[in-house]
Amino acid sequence: MGGGASILPCFKSRPPEEQRELKANDDEFNSTFLYLDNSIKTSYYTWWNFILKNLFEQFHRVVNIYFIFILILTCIPILSSLSPVTTILPIIFVLGITAIKDGYDDVYRHKSDNFINNRQIKVVKDGNWVEKNWKDVLAGEVVLVKNNDQLAADILLLSTSDNNNLVYIETAELDGESNLKVRQPLPVTRDMGQDIQALSAFNGKLTCEAPNNRLDRFSGNLEVEGEKYGLDNEKILLRGCTLRNTDWCFGLVVFAGHETKLMQNTGRRYLKRTSIEKLMNKLVWWIFGTLVLLSAIAAIFNSVFEASIGDSFQVFLPWEAEAPNPNMAGFLVFWSFLILLNTLVPISLYVSVEMIRLVQSLLINWDINLYYAKKNLPAVARTTTLNEELGQVQYIFSDKTGTLTQNMMNFKKCTINGMRYGDVDADMLEAVENDTAPTVDLSFNRYAEPSFRFYDSKLLDAITKDKDEKARLFFQAISLCHTSLIEKSVDGSIQYRAQSPDEGALVSAARNFGFVFTGKTYDTLTIEAMGEELTYKVLGVLEFDSDRKRMSVILQSPDDKIILFCKGADSVILERLRTSEDPDIINKTNIDLNNFANSGLRTLCVAMKEIDKETFKVWNEAFKKANQSIEDKEGRLAAVSEEIERDLELLGATAIEDKLQDGVPETIKNLKKADIKIWVLTGDKQETAINIGHSCNMLKESMEKMIIKGYTTEEVKGEIEAYLSLCSEAASGKGAVNLAYNGGMDSIPDRSSSIHSSSTSSAPPKSGAEFGLIVNGHSLFHVLEDHRESFVELSTQCSAVICCRATPLQKAKVVELIKKSCSAVTLAIGDGANDVSMIKAAHIGIGISGEEGTQAVLSSDFSFGQFRFLERLLLVHGKWSYNRICKFLSYFFYKNFAFTLVHFWFAVYNGFSAQSVFDDWFVTLYNTIYTAIPIILVGILEKDVEEELCIKVPKLYNPGQLNEYFNYKLLVLSLVKGVYVSLCVFFISFGSFSYGQSLDGRDITDLQTFATVVQTSVITIVTLQVAIETSFWTAASHYFYWGSLAIYFLATLALTSDGLFTLLPSSFPYVGATVRTFNQPIFWLTILLTIVASLLPMILLKLIWKFYLPTNAEKALEAYIEGVAEQEDTTLLASRSASYRSTKYENSAL
Repeated sequence: MGGGASILPCFKSRPPEEQRELKANDDEFNSTFLYLDNSIKTSYYTWWNFILKNLFEQFHRVVNIYFIFILILTCIPILSSLSPVTTILPIIFVLGITAIKDGYDDVYRHKSDNFINNRQIKVVKDGNWVEKNWKDVLAGEVVLVKNNDQLAADILLLSTSDNNNLVYIETAELDGESNLKVRQPLPVTRDMGQDIQALSAFNGKLTCEAPNNRLDRFSGNLEVEGEKYGLDNEKILLRGCTLRNTDWCFGLVVFAGHETKLMQNTGRRYLKRTSIEKLMNKLVWWIFGTLVLLSAIAAIFNSVFEASIGDSFQVFLPWEAEAPNPNMAGFLVFWSFLILLNTLVPISLYVSVEMIRLVQSLLINWDINLYYAKKNLPAVARTTTLNEELGQVQYIFSDKTGTLTQNMMNFKKCTINGMRYGDVDADMLEAVENDTAPTVDLSFNRYAEPSFRFYDSKLLDAITKDKDEKARLFFQAISLCHTSLIEKSVDGSIQYRAQSPDEGALVSAARNFGFVFTGKTYDTLTIEAMGEELTYKVLGVLEFDSDRKRMSVILQSPDDKIILFCKGADSVILERLRTSEDPDIINKTNIDLNNFANSGLRTLCVAMKEIDKETFKVWNEAFKKANQSIEDKEGRLAAVSEEIERDLELLGATAIEDKLQDGVPETIKNLKKADIKIWVLTGDKQETAINIGHSCNMLKESMEKMIIKGYTTEEVKGEIEAYLSLCSEAASGKGAVNLAYNGGMDSIPDRSSSIHSSSTSSAPPKSGAEFGLIVNGHSLFHVLEDHRESFVELSTQCSAVICCRATPLQKAKVVELIKKSCSAVTLAIGDGANDVSMIKAAHIGIGISGEEGTQAVLSSDFSFGQFRFLERLLLVHGKWSYNRICKFLSYFFYKNFAFTLVHFWFAVYNGFSAQSVFDDWFVTLYNTIYTAIPIILVGILEKDVEEELCIKVPKLYNPGQLNEYFNYKLLVLSLVKGVYVSLCVFFISFGSFSYGQSLDGRDITDLQTFATVVQTSVITIVTLQVAIETSFWTAASHYFYWGSLAIYFLATLALTSDGLFTLLPSSFPYVGATVRTFNQPIFWLTILLTIVASLLPMILLKLIWKFYLPTNAEKALEAYIEGVAEQEDTTLLASRSASYRSTKYENSAL
């Protein structure tokens, strides 16, 4: 937390804040509450606490504490046969690399904090301007914000330069939306303008909610001269916003620094951990248990040895003073073996994994095939910890609008007063698709857009020729019921900035049909209706939200009538119609709505209501009181709004097209072939979602479709149980099942059982039928509350699931349900702020940079520009990353067991005294230098199959879902291989040198010679093993594999040289051993024998596994390759046959 105001003399404690009170320009009053100042701190370290704090953070990882414990033991001479350097250098290397990375990141955070905190801003003080740094601004001060400036704090708007008392702000940094939003001050403060004396004298008292992270709401009131005025989000400008198209504005600081809503939303990011990492951590504990067991066994044997043999020759080898008896000797040897065998748990494992993940993330960022050129959007891996999880996804949860579809809306059809408009004759469909069909003549309208397309002239005739009152009211309503902003250019042309693509499409449609939105002030809306300018006074705006699913404006018309226009989802509008509404009109509108939805169009109903002045006066008083409340403000406003939004007159409904993105059907088809289950969680109505499901290959015509639409928990329970019974019958082949969705809907929603039967209900029984499940929003509530287990059981038997009318919270709950109940790896993908909850809930969150801003992207783990890129991200990068990390881990444990257990076999011949068989420098450099680079290269570049085959054979993705490449069984196999190699290396070397002598008669059975043989064998074998495991060879592979061997030989020669021995004889005791050993022919023969004995069985095992025990993925690849070969043979045969016939005919013509 930043803050001069928060750190006061005597260290006053600050009580929890339940409600904020402050007075404008009254520092003495405001300081009593200890509000924070405006400084921010996102950095984590300081220059004086970095080392201690970073080490403390790193030692939260238990394995690091273990190595410090080993280091302490190594420093006790009586316990350790190794130099402390063997443990100190790897620990320093690992901790140092991590600390450098953390420090480097934090330096940038410090620079960013300093830059932001020291920005300048003007503050009103005692009738004068005072320049302040941002960090020094306090709650209760009045500040000046100029055009294109960022807001320094959360402020209450007081006055503005705009003639209509409006300000325009860009909120991209808060919610990712680039469209401008409008805010306006209270009438009581707007007249202060830029009068510095009036602003300085302003002493209004503000009472509001405590600091919180809700960007979409603000509750409070402002008391001026005894009169209270309600405050909401429309009066507040938040830190992070940018002032646009407004010369200046003044505001009262409400929240500063870490209490601003922006900072309240920037909590520490939750670190997601992959299933591989969780398994790896468990395996490390198992290996640690093995280490303790081996040390205990060695301790027991040492005690037995000392009691039976060691006691007999104490004259030659006396016991240490600290170990006067066999039992004490065994106790000390236990700790000595913990030190000696500690490399079973490799300290460099985690750093190597992080390096591999980092480069894998960069490869995703650099992939040109994930680049969306149209919007200049590359793929971005926003985390480096989840790459291998991309190769294990079993469930995908996708939003529909903007994710599967383009979220670029076009007005296509409408229904007005029961009459449908916008249908296109069948013979025109192709011309419409090619954009060559004649459109309606809009030449009468100077505001018509050349890009607008509409083909049904009946609608234009109804407006212009017939002067249909309902048609005109319909377009009048959608030209007024919105929150769009207008921008006028010098040449008089106008452009709209809408808060959603739907709203933009509707306002644009009204414009093209002659009802042009032309102006907006703080309390008026102006339209040009068929050439006549009409100005309406705005009496109230009831805004849209995901709970209300509707928006209303209350206007005073030019002829002094009070009119409410409302637009929203059909499910909420139709139930609020007046009782006198014509049932025939409602029925026709319902039929048209279903027709639109079945065509995949997005629908909204439009209605109106004329309100008498006395009713409005009473309602408005209640609305003002609700707006002034601080406790449960939203609930009170919703209740008051409900009172006025009833007894509506239906005008009609709109139908907007949102086309699928490129490649969506093909992507979904291929992902389903990879056994990934795809769910769509959308706010759209059932029919629209089902139609899109068919369009994008989620739902098939042959698929049995089950629809849950019960309104009560009992109805939902009955539907789920019925469908479970039918699934069971279908699987066993006992009964006929056909639940195919019936496209024709009843005119009134049926609240009874939702089993739909088609005309083909007499279909024969089917075994193993595919099922699709569709759940409505009102049913989903009961599912998540009361029927979680049965719903999971039903959904897991379905190939596709669609949840309609789902709220953002319901989306997250569905993801959580499957994530926990099925223990499956989940992925959520979306493009809007309403998808953030499910993106955060899933194991992997994908954000699409779409038309709804970048809030989903900012909350995601990976982001890109189009849904189709998900195919490559999972099937190529996900598969490769999973395969790479699995090979890396298996090999890492293998090479450490092969290296470490040589000590244990050597102990058999030295009385289990914990004597090291290796040179201390070899122990130090084994994991950090000699064997690190080859396997890291595999972890970065390995490809078991080419990317084209990853896409063409989706079954190759299955091993990741089934954990086939890294599990307990494979780990045991890797460890067994490591044990076997250690046995081969030790005993073949021991047999070759134990009774030998050199050609010149010198003894070669000394420890230094033997150590050189053993360590050279280990390095050569494990390096050749990684070469055998490599599927994808590059020039880098050759360079680093054989280069690592060369480094070993050169380093070994250097470390045993006379020069280093002369400088530090105690640190380099193996002087001359390498040259002496390398000169012995038996050395090279022994190396060859150990290589053959160690690797030949591995190669044979690999061949047997590949040819006689192939996985399902390998079988699928083989079948594909055989199919391609057959196709090529058939094509070649046909080509040769055609060539033969041609030649034959030519010869006969001769």
